[in-house]
Amino acid sequence: MPKAQVNFGAVLLTGLLITACNSANTTPRPQAAAAPGASKTTQTGTSDPLIAAADKGRIAGDSSAKTWVIIASDFQCPFCRQWHDDSYKQLMDEYVRSGKVKVAYINFPLGQHQNAVPSAQAAMCASAQDKFWEYHDALFESQKSWEALPQPRPVLDSIARAVGVNFADWSKCVDTDEMLPLIFADRDRAATAGVQSTPTFLVGGQVVAGAIPFSDLKTVIDSAIAKSGSSPPK
Repeated sequence: MPKAQVNFGAVLLTGLLITACNSANTTPRPQAAAAPGASKTTQTGTSDPLIAAADKGRIAGDSSAKTWVIIASDFQCPFCRQWHDDSYKQLMDEYVRSGKVKVAYINFPLGQHQNAVPSAQAAMCASAQDKFWEYHDALFESQKSWEALPQPRPVLDSIARAVGVNFADWSKCVDTDEMLPLIFADRDRAATAGVQSTPTFLVGGQVVAGAIPFSDLKTVIDSAIAKSGSSPPK
């Protein structure tokens, strides 16, 4: 899939916060911002292919689709898991696989969630091997088994093996914190755009917060598709 950049500017905050994990305890970090599909440049000025692969791996859908649905999420947030369980499959089936939208996952780890960053690292290291969405699904499905662990790594390791990554390469990626700059850049850029909680959806020119019903999100997506000149799925 060709690289693509997402413009987080010019967005308006809408939606409900009562079904979301709030970011009150999150402190942005001063890493350079990165959008999905934009490769990281190292301090030496050379492009990092592992970061570029991870960045690309968390994008799904037809590259020619005009409408983006960007999901700002925290793997440990219970409302993110709720939305995943209730609505994620419908989004993928009705809009992504039909070619109507492109979807990207943006990391927004919250400070009150002790395993939000480790799980994000694990997912992005899987993304570097084009296994992001499989790892994403497995993290949410198993959230209750690792969310309170002081050391979640054994569970994260078992997920990596289950989804079929090259375990040695994945483990090296996690151990060296290779994905931390990308993860915190995600969070800082999303916060600048108005994201304050998870899950939050950036669709067209709107930021919609909370684990809203799929029927409500569908209305927002259909409106964005119509504005883009495409037709919503039948």
